[in-house]
Amino acid sequence: MKLLHCADLHLDAKMTSLFTGEMARERKAELLHTFRRMVEYAVARQVEAVLVAGDLFDTKHVSAAARHTVLDAIAGHPEITFFYLKGNHDGDSFPGNLQKIPDNLKLFGDRWKTYFLGTAGRITVTGVEPFREDGAIPYQELSLDGEKFNIVMLHGQVTLYGTRQDDPYVNLKLLKDKGIDYLALGHVHAYQEAGLDGRGTYCYPGCLEGRGFDECGEHGFVLLHVDEDSGTCTREFVPFAARTVHVLEVDITGCRNTPDIGKKIGQALEEASYSSRCMLKIVLTGNVDVECEKNVEILTQQFAPAYYFLKIQDQSALCVDFHLFAKDESLKGEFVRTVWAADGLGQEEKAAIIRCGIRALGGETI
Repeated sequence: MKLLHCADLHLDAKMTSLFTGEMARERKAELLHTFRRMVEYAVARQVEAVLVAGDLFDTKHVSAAARHTVLDAIAGHPEITFFYLKGNHDGDSFPGNLQKIPDNLKLFGDRWKTYFLGTAGRITVTGVEPFREDGAIPYQELSLDGEKFNIVMLHGQVTLYGTRQDDPYVNLKLLKDKGIDYLALGHVHAYQEAGLDGRGTYCYPGCLEGRGFDECGEHGFVLLHVDEDSGTCTREFVPFAARTVHVLEVDITGCRNTPDIGKKIGQALEEASYSSRCMLKIVLTGNVDVECEKNVEILTQQFAPAYYFLKIQDQSALCVDFHLFAKDESLKGEFVRTVWAADGLGQEEKAAIIRCGIRALGGETI
């Protein structure tokens, strides 16, 4: 039997933290389209069940467009069973606002609920949504048949100790030796997999699409192949996002001006060979002389057309060689010495002031 494990789709996210206007609306629509594509992938590969381990939506008040898109994908494929376990971003508007819940959509509550799949129910899917007032998972109430292949769905950050008040959590220690074969988790936005105990494995598929520069790299879902007779399982991570997100650091040490920096960036991009569809942040690092002419706006205009979205962040440090100005009798030399001798300022602050002053003395607009 084939099953698909996904989580943290965050459909209906506003996407305004990174984008504005039309691009934000376009990216929001792309997330919905990726969900549709994922279901089409499941149909084409004869997947029998889709496990959604929380945060299907990004808001507790789901828009009609998102609700209809998800409902159409589920109801339109009755041959696939969809298991939807709500996450901390999900609310009750889906499926609460549906006139009729499709027969192939299986839901969970604040007590453990088990569903049976496969021949003679040899595969079980069990889950609980611990978003009660105390936020606790009733670990002691979990009872599984060790003769079956047991999948458990939960949403939260794994921990081996205690509770986390600021985040939904899953205590792995209390799930050991419970007869779990595959612990299907959601909440962490990067793919992770590790052993749970001598029998089982826990896995985060990560988010389906990266939405910001804290979600870099490949994103997608996990495809499971469960052998009902032997009770064994193989799995693979399937990259599936419409766009990838990358952060590229470029050391500009020694550059004297904007064209020099542009050459360094161009070389780094050539080596990285990113897709034109990606979202990219270039971070300038290293040390440059305080008199280095550096224009981030020009650099952004130079490289942005090659990518879906590009941002340049300058984190390079300014260096002041004070000895070069020690005996300089010009106004610039006097200015540098005055700033450098000032009390109450750190070296970075002094360098920034000196840079602005030198540009002003050179007739530039600050």
